[in-house]
Amino acid sequence: VQLVESGGGLVRPGDSLRLSCAASGFTFNRYSMGWFRQAPGKEREFVATFTYSSGSTDYADSVKGRFTISRDNARNTVYLQMNSLKPEDTAVYYCAASRGGILYYTRSYHYWGQGTVVTVSS
Repeated sequence: VQLVESGGGLVRPGDSLRLSCAASGFTFNRYSMGWFRQAPGKEREFVATFTYSSGSTDYADSVKGRFTISRDNARNTVYLQMNSLKPEDTAVYYCAASRGGILYYTRSYHYWGQGTVVTVSS
C-alpha cells in the first residue's frame, strides 16, 4: 500500500496550491479519503474528507470555502485545491484512506502518506 502526496511548496498569502495524493495497493474506490495537516508543535488535525459511498465531502471550519477535496477513481488520486492561503495554513499535509468510522478522527484511517510541506509566508 502506498499513498504519495505531491504539490506542496512555498507560496505567499492569498496564493493557491493543489495537492495530489496517488494511491496504490488497495481498492481505492472502496475507501473514503481524507486530508489532514500538522503544524510544528501541534497535533495532526482534520482538513477535509471525501466519503466513497455517498460522494459527500466535509471540511474543517478553518478551511471551509477556501479548500476543495476531489477524487479521480480512474487515476486512484485524491486532490486538495487550496485557495486564499493564509500563514496559518502552513503545515505538513497528509492524505489518508479509511474504510469507515468517524472521518474527522485520525484513528479512523488505515493508510497514511508521508506528507508534503506547505509553507505560506510573505
